[in-house]
Amino acid sequence: MLYLVPTPIGNLDDISPRALRALGSVRAVFCEDTRRTRKLFSHFKISTPLLRYNERDERSRQGLLARLQEGQDIAVVSDGGMPGLSDPGRRIVELARAAGIGVSALPGPNAATTALAGSGLPADSFVMLGFLPRSPSKRNRALREAASLGKTVVLYESPYRVLRALQEAETAMGPSCRACAAREMTKVHEEWVGGTISEVRTVLAGRGELLGEFVLMFGPKDKASANGEETATQTEGLDSLRSSRPT
Repeated sequence: MLYLVPTPIGNLDDISPRALRALGSVRAVFCEDTRRTRKLFSHFKISTPLLRYNERDERSRQGLLARLQEGQDIAVVSDGGMPGLSDPGRRIVELARAAGIGVSALPGPNAATTALAGSGLPADSFVMLGFLPRSPSKRNRALREAASLGKTVVLYESPYRVLRALQEAETAMGPSCRACAAREMTKVHEEWVGGTISEVRTVLAGRGELLGEFVLMFGPKDKASANGEETATQTEGLDSLRSSRPT
């Protein structure tokens, strides 16, 4: 059996008892970075063998698959969050299912859904872009195409490219489009910045240094313009988020 085990995106208390049982009972745990996952294992006193998994490497994928075909129970984790969602995991799941091997995905932490829940933006239907491509033309095309669907758009970004991403989103969606940036969620320095794309970019640009991973969310243009009452409600909720930190 292949187990996809979500791990905390920051606060270690967010791991579930079921996830801990799975990590402690499998034959081996494959991860992105053994140094990072070992900290989690040390904290919870998990002694299961820890091996590196490189999803882009055919030998790594086939080595993991071979263990599964031998009948071993194997868990896959990412550095934080749900494996397979903008993190390694999808390809080994595809291989396991093609080989008739059982796959179990445990529920748990995920940065995108956590950020959406706290953003005040519509989350009944959304577009998840993950990390944008490096190419400027591909980035702009991805943002324009996502914006055209009239849904909330979610993406991940590093502190080094977050201002660039906000500028590109402003061009693709308009400066008045509602936005929310969540930084360092579940950690000590968790922060939320809400407003229009232009306002969020101005707040972040005023910082001397940006640290931590970001989840950027942009509201649906069409829905906001078509329903004034809903827009007003969203605006009030986002205004209360502007540059806020948990107390």
